[in-house]
Amino acid sequence: MASRRHIIKSLFYSAGILLTGGFSLNKESKPKMKTDNFEPGYLKLHRSGELKQRGEKLWAMMGKCELCPRMCGVNKLKGEKGFCNANAKLEISAYHPHFGEEPPLVGKGGSGTIFMTNCSLRCVFCINWEISQGGEGTIRSIAEFAEMMLSLQRIGCHNINIVTPTHYSPHILLALDRAAARGLKVPLVYNTCGWERTEILQVLDGVVDIYLPDFKYSNSEMAAKYSSGAYSYPEVTKKALLEMNRQVGVAKPEENGLMYRGLMIRHLVMPNNVSGTKEVIDWIAANLPKDTYLNLMSQYRPVYKASQYPEINRRITRQEYIEAVDYARKAGLTNLEIQGYFW
Repeated sequence: MASRRHIIKSLFYSAGILLTGGFSLNKESKPKMKTDNFEPGYLKLHRSGELKQRGEKLWAMMGKCELCPRMCGVNKLKGEKGFCNANAKLEISAYHPHFGEEPPLVGKGGSGTIFMTNCSLRCVFCINWEISQGGEGTIRSIAEFAEMMLSLQRIGCHNINIVTPTHYSPHILLALDRAAARGLKVPLVYNTCGWERTEILQVLDGVVDIYLPDFKYSNSEMAAKYSSGAYSYPEVTKKALLEMNRQVGVAKPEENGLMYRGLMIRHLVMPNNVSGTKEVIDWIAANLPKDTYLNLMSQYRPVYKASQYPEINRRITRQEYIEAVDYARKAGLTNLEIQGYFW
């Protein structure tokens, strides 16, 4: 088992961290909300009782699990583990303010991240493989999960950021309902690999304030090779992004610099064009608003099993990243997060 110091270091290199800072290319403007009056969507659903009902609906689905696109059909309620290596018992690795996420999520108080154990995608280059595939974590109750959310709010975090949420979506909604009853009122960030069933996302409509998905691959063969046979990744993720955009729209910071609502897409530029960066950009430019928030990430590191694949067993080059940024600009995307590693 890795040391606590190693785990914390790994967390700060998690998907989306800005290793050396960055800057946004955001030429558009929009009417600003009165942030003092912001109310997360889940509060309305909590007051009506619908939030708990939706959580119970998702919970029942674990009897023949179809929470993620693998739809492996195991009975998690009877203790069976799915492809994600999770059953109905909630496992959490860590929770703390995170200062390495996108600047509009971090602010001064940090993003209140809660790292869920296990994962349905299982990438060979996962930076947090000890958690996502090694099972590092502790079994927690729904009440304890809710208290984590409230604790992060109390210490000044600007949002609750659930990392790798897909296989624990029932637990998230039920804990959120409890936390809302006790005063939780910051935005909910759904920090996902992007490979989400639209049927599940529709249950989350009105619950999630900020979607933070990856768009990892444009090519099915690459997705299957590096993410445990996930051939459907490009097709499923495109549908998921359209649904997320329908629900929350374009993400842009408010006057105080913080994000309260919207779709924030991450794309990790990988060596030798494994992730199909140009095709990802083309699809976003053609199917979503040109001011869609896109974080072009430069921090790929060859960890975990990457050494077994020569084509991804290196960092990206300066030229690979510059070409990605230039291509996004030429495609007309105006709301880019450009990392400072090569700038």
